Amino acid sequence: MSPTVVAASVYAMSAGRLGASSAAVLGLIGVVVGGLALARPTGRFGSGSGSGTGSGTGSGRLGITVALAAGLIAMGLGGLVVATSDGGLGTGNGLGGAIVALVVGLIAMVLGGLALAHSRNSAAEPHRSAG
Repeated sequence: MSPTVVAASVYAMSAGRLGASSAAVLGLIGVVVGGLALARPTGRFGSGSGSGTGSGTGSGRLGITVALAAGLIAMGLGGLVVATSDGGLGTGNGLGGAIVALVVGLIAMVLGGLALAHSRNSAAEPHRSAG
């Protein structure tokens, strides 16, 4: 006798849906911050030296750290929901949102890693004056 999988109600916010939704939102925040850190390396969320940027952190790697941490947490929570969901896609257990969270978290980590590599490369290069 096989156990039957009961689909969640359409309007119910199950634990799987809540976990997958929060992981996807956290991953999306990581993608936005990682994109800003990569696009604007000397801005508030960038990877600049921190002097004169107005960030107040001193290191200037706030965006990189946020993108990497948000991506890692989103992937971990999305993986947990995938591993514990009872049904397939469309049953209301959060499997679809968890897969989205895994993908978005991976993109956030890639953007954060690219920004980190860019910051290390620009720190290693000597600054040339245009004179």
